[in-house]
Amino acid sequence: MGESPKLAQMIWPRSMVRGLQPQDFVSRFTALEKNAMLEMQNKTVNYRVFAGTWNVGGVSPPDDLELEDLLDTKADSYDIYVLGFQEIVSLNARNVLGPKKRSASIKWNSLIGGALNNRGRRQVGGEAMSRGRGDEAALLQEQGMFRCVMSKQMVGIFVSVWARSGLRRHVSHAAVSCVGAGVLGRLGNKGAVSVRFLLHGTSFCFVCCHLASGSEGGDALLRNADAASILSRTSFNGQGGGGGAPPPEEPLPKKILDHE
Repeated sequence: MGESPKLAQMIWPRSMVRGLQPQDFVSRFTALEKNAMLEMQNKTVNYRVFAGTWNVGGVSPPDDLELEDLLDTKADSYDIYVLGFQEIVSLNARNVLGPKKRSASIKWNSLIGGALNNRGRRQVGGEAMSRGRGDEAALLQEQGMFRCVMSKQMVGIFVSVWARSGLRRHVSHAAVSCVGAGVLGRLGNKGAVSVRFLLHGTSFCFVCCHLASGSEGGDALLRNADAASILSRTSFNGQGGGGGAPPPEEPLPKKILDHE
């Protein structure tokens, strides 16, 4: 696994800055920055992605639920987490047809963030503090923390994407697409929530599905038909830039199978 990029500072030798006017300094700095970016584009950077799914059966998680083992936080080796849940709320008529309830997804996100960041905060900060480097501890701690890139709930289906803070600025053009395949083939008690984002210009797409259950002869055919419908109907419209992300050099993929 390649290491995640660290913050870097550019130290200018006195011989380079002596006699430079402010506009010359900015011009030279910009040129060096562009050269560094071009050099980075020609390198392969490896990251580890944790993708997991859990059908929680409509049960609200307790406040003291520990997710460290599920998320394998002891290894501290993942850079991005993509987590998909099914049935975070009961699939009754009120939840399917009534107003959206965000309390369940908010609670799950709170538990996920706590599990991902508590160990990293203690471990990274403690190591640097033991060396008497308070500023370094704060910087390493911030870069090692996880931030929620995006999350989306459709009735009981919930997807949450997290990335390390030091990597977050390289994640762009996040977008989401929801496809219902439940009652009447359209409601969200069954279906899929798909998320798309670019990491250093490489497109990723993750799909969290909840399809009809059953083991009778026609049930498998129904699930296959719903899966085909999800592939056909899922579409990421718009650029999904956000956060001041620059326009992509090439058109963004719109369908699930168009992604890299």
